[in-house]
Amino acid sequence: MGKLTLKPTAAAATAAAIALLCCFLAITEGKKLKTFQQEYGPFNQTHYQIFEVERPATITNDALQVTPDSASADFNMYNNSGRVFLKKRFKLPLNETAGEGLAFVIAPDLRLPANSSGEFLGLTNSSTNGDPANKVVAVELDTYQQDFDPDGNHVGIDVYSVRSVKTAPLTPHNITLAPIGAKFFNVWVDYDGVNKIMEVYIAEQREKTGATPLKPTSPILSAADLDLRDHVNQYSYFGFAASTGSTYQLNCVLRWNLTVHHFREENRQWLTIVLGAGVPVLVVLLMGAAVVGYYWHRRRMARSNPNLIGALKSLPGTPREFQFRDLKKATSSFDEKNKLGQGGFGVVYRGVLAKENMEIAVKWFSRESIKGQDDFLAELTIINRLRHKHLVKLLGWCHKNGKLLLVYEYMPNGSLDMHLFAGPNVAPLEWSLRYKIISGVASALHYLHNEYDQRVVHRDLKASNIMLDSNFNARLGDFGLARALDNEKTSYAEAEGVLGTMGYIAPECFHTGKATRQSDVYAFGAVLLEVVCGQRPGTKISGFQLLVDWVWLLHRDGRLLEAVDRRLGDDYVAEEAERLLMLGLACSHPDASERPKAQAIVQMISGTVPVLAVPPVQAVVCLAVGRAVDLDSGLVNGRRRRLRLRIWGQGGVPSISAGRVILSKVVIWCSLFLVKSYYQCAFFFSIFFWFFFCCSYCFELQIVGVIFVFIGEGVSRFPVLVVMV
Repeated sequence: MGKLTLKPTAAAATAAAIALLCCFLAITEGKKLKTFQQEYGPFNQTHYQIFEVERPATITNDALQVTPDSASADFNMYNNSGRVFLKKRFKLPLNETAGEGLAFVIAPDLRLPANSSGEFLGLTNSSTNGDPANKVVAVELDTYQQDFDPDGNHVGIDVYSVRSVKTAPLTPHNITLAPIGAKFFNVWVDYDGVNKIMEVYIAEQREKTGATPLKPTSPILSAADLDLRDHVNQYSYFGFAASTGSTYQLNCVLRWNLTVHHFREENRQWLTIVLGAGVPVLVVLLMGAAVVGYYWHRRRMARSNPNLIGALKSLPGTPREFQFRDLKKATSSFDEKNKLGQGGFGVVYRGVLAKENMEIAVKWFSRESIKGQDDFLAELTIINRLRHKHLVKLLGWCHKNGKLLLVYEYMPNGSLDMHLFAGPNVAPLEWSLRYKIISGVASALHYLHNEYDQRVVHRDLKASNIMLDSNFNARLGDFGLARALDNEKTSYAEAEGVLGTMGYIAPECFHTGKATRQSDVYAFGAVLLEVVCGQRPGTKISGFQLLVDWVWLLHRDGRLLEAVDRRLGDDYVAEEAERLLMLGLACSHPDASERPKAQAIVQMISGTVPVLAVPPVQAVVCLAVGRAVDLDSGLVNGRRRRLRLRIWGQGGVPSISAGRVILSKVVIWCSLFLVKSYYQCAFFFSIFFWFFFCCSYCFELQIVGVIFVFIGEGVSRFPVLVVMV
């Protein structure tokens, strides 16, 4: 047997030539058209893995029920729209496609547009109808006449809009789409990409399970000069859409034969090229990836806290543990387009669990340190046991390689602040909905403070943490700062200082550093004024730094209803508006002991108990000394901003021995500044106290107490610092 011997350089050259040839062949193969041909039907539950079924569409009775004709607990029969799409995406050459179906659609994605019932056929809605960016082309079988339709029994071709570019009545062909009794039709939709012609053929089938009739020789509808390259994405999906309005009907598909000539997906094409270029190269790359993957896996495992895993496994009620790969798939690899919002503790994404056909909200904690794990476990421990209709429902958790995620029920209407501050071109939130939302939040707060096994302080009650479901029912969420209090305790102190959001933090928190139920009530009062006035708590208005100060001035002058959101005009109930504004001021009282309890707040909102009397002038505020506090003002440009305010003194409230002369001298210094907020007061207080501290050091005086008070009110209010030495 002979032996073939090659020098290294010759072997390398030969290998390169072979690889180049393989690449050429792979590229040529990748450019060829492939043919996808598949027959579907009768349909059963296994087809949920093949089709994307957007509710209320279902797969029952051996058919694709695009819009059912029977109601259930989840949906009714009227004003609905549904979609059923093949999950496979095609890269279209845009020169030849063919299909059969009830309402045939070519769309860029699998999502059902919101509010697409009635005349919109599940294709578009009032905001996207006629917009070329929606990239939707459909063949409609219309059974209801709109003002732009020729009749209530026609076939049409829709491009971007439900206003068909071409229609054909079906009555002259003895075809009735919505007859009395059941009828079965075969529909052929052909598109010739070379001649740019789309044709629709329809033939009646006598029996449901009978043989398919022959395709008619001439089309019922033909649209020439229809270049799909100008109207659809190259990567598109095929399927069906239907809707109901004030009347209902059953729209279903019994069989579907689909033939598509398409290009290979680009990733598949490049995979072919890589494989054709040489298996050894691929093996080397895989080995390198395995080494890198093993290295990163060891690093991440080293970062995992085994104590956290044990705590998660031992949680009462055993919340569901989600697999990270399922959440990654549900959120499209945590795509930026699925991002719902971002807060101090993490980012929230929208996702869809394909198996359950359920929308979810996934909160990914951004702080993957030990502190981040504590925040994660604290939120999970508290909300896992909470059960109330006005709290966001926890579905489960996920922890993998240091990644911390919580899975919540998805709220389709987003957060309250999105609707309060949607912009000038959006209709304002109706008064009835505002009152309904406030009632729901008050009920949730009462549950946390009084009805749950332990007292829970939320510590971050604000409009952006109030979520709204599909019926605009309030759901209080984001329990990242919430803490459960032992029965004998009334407050919670954070080692880092005061946490929360500017405008919602009670003034006493800045010198006690403790969160209480009363501080939650203060935040609720800020939300109350925000909802009624349509202004954020920190809005500068009429010379005031805080919204509450402006409202209090209007209350003093007897002009309280002028604070109501001007965008509402006269579309509000004056008695309810005055009740909420007075309650908001009562909850914002500087003295925590004067604020109403959560249970009383619920009764006041319902009108069964009158609102507490609110003085026309804000009360005097006194601040103690001797505590360092933090002011967390939230995220600024993606980073947490923190103001550190340290006030020095004789251990807080000074102890005074018996017989000692307490007040040897009183020094009063009046500020020349106009102070309009408690936060400015804290700033001025620290400056003034440092001044007296230096004086006491120079003159050997001992400071035994400090009092900081307001003189006057409104824009003319100024602080007075009283130092006892």
